[in-house]
Amino acid sequence: MASNARKIDPLDLQPRKAIGVSLPFSGNAVFNSTYQTKDAIKANIVNYFLTGPGERYMTPQFGTPLRNLLFENITDQLLDEAEDLVTQGLGEYFPNVEPIRILAKSTPDTNGIQIYINYAIRDTGIEDNISITFEQ
Repeated sequence: MASNARKIDPLDLQPRKAIGVSLPFSGNAVFNSTYQTKDAIKANIVNYFLTGPGERYMTPQFGTPLRNLLFENITDQLLDEAEDLVTQGLGEYFPNVEPIRILAKSTPDTNGIQIYINYAIRDTGIEDNISITFEQ
């Protein structure tokens, strides 16, 4: 009988040790700490997609040009391009994240794009999702 072994990050076994910072920065001491790998990965993914290329000091290639898409006509082809940018970014910067479903939808009233990402963390059995909205 086979069993599916799950990997547990050693940091998750130390519940009082913070391993990351969550978004938004609105905690009592400016930063809210994350204490589980799942939460740290989610915050890192959101940070990546909210960062544009050239915004991070000494790492100008970090980030995605998703916000630049808002200044074009939102068509099905543009939404496909947004989904491709998300897939490429996850593959390049988050090798331990396996995308399950990526969906880009337009919000015509605000000329925005809403990105839904459903993903799994490899070898852990943990699934989570993120929704990010880009508006003009």
